Amino acid sequence: MAATEHDGRKHHIGIKKGEVGRYALLPGDPGRVEAIASRFANPRQVAQRREYTTWVGEVDGVPVACTSTGIGGPSTAIAVEELVDIGVDTFIRVGTSGSMQPQIKPGSIGVISGAIRDEGTSRHYLPMEFPAVADLDVTIALREAAQSSGFPSYVGVAQSKDSFYGQHAPERMPIADDLKRRWTAWMAGGAICSEMEAATLYIVAATLGVRAGGTMLILGNPEQRPMTAAEEAACDINRVIDVGVDGLRRLIAADRASGRLAR
Repeated sequence: MAATEHDGRKHHIGIKKGEVGRYALLPGDPGRVEAIASRFANPRQVAQRREYTTWVGEVDGVPVACTSTGIGGPSTAIAVEELVDIGVDTFIRVGTSGSMQPQIKPGSIGVISGAIRDEGTSRHYLPMEFPAVADLDVTIALREAAQSSGFPSYVGVAQSKDSFYGQHAPERMPIADDLKRRWTAWMAGGAICSEMEAATLYIVAATLGVRAGGTMLILGNPEQRPMTAAEEAACDINRVIDVGVDGLRRLIAADRASGRLAR
């Protein structure tokens, strides 16, 4: 059981059972939570502690939540553990990432079907041989939403890393050769983008028996050159927010049709 205070609130996220429904969107940035929740009916803030800001509302009459996780695996794992403990069973990560393929341009939408476990948190849950994969129903809903968005979209594997600057400035690191070799290998394997939370989310979800998926706004380029003004203009965070909320809406509709929502 996740750490709980005397009033039933979870120690880190500051929420208790009954304040959220079964579905949660997970941005990293607390500053994006209100923007995401503005797409809900009756949005309202229920908690703010550390990196964890939570708003709730309804999507098509179903209670939903949006909780920020902060950056990286450790804080993401804490958020998921505590949200599951108060009844959440479906998670959609909504965030940003860096392109890992030359044909994937800034402003594209990525739907993350699986993640390279190039981080440390998930090692505390399952052996490294266990794959970090998204739930199929969540992925299908997000793929449909991305395809309907009108923006270029890709379904594929993300690299989940622990060190932002290990990727962006590998030449400064004593293990530069290894970092560059691994980056080249991930690209050769077809990874579509690099981010910092998906692998942890998927492995923690698998361990706890809940569903998870993710969608990313893809920024930058594999060469890590500065983006042009036109490329920067294409990187509107609202693109992926709209895809995430639309994907959630489609998933709720599918769950209602299958009877899952009533269980």
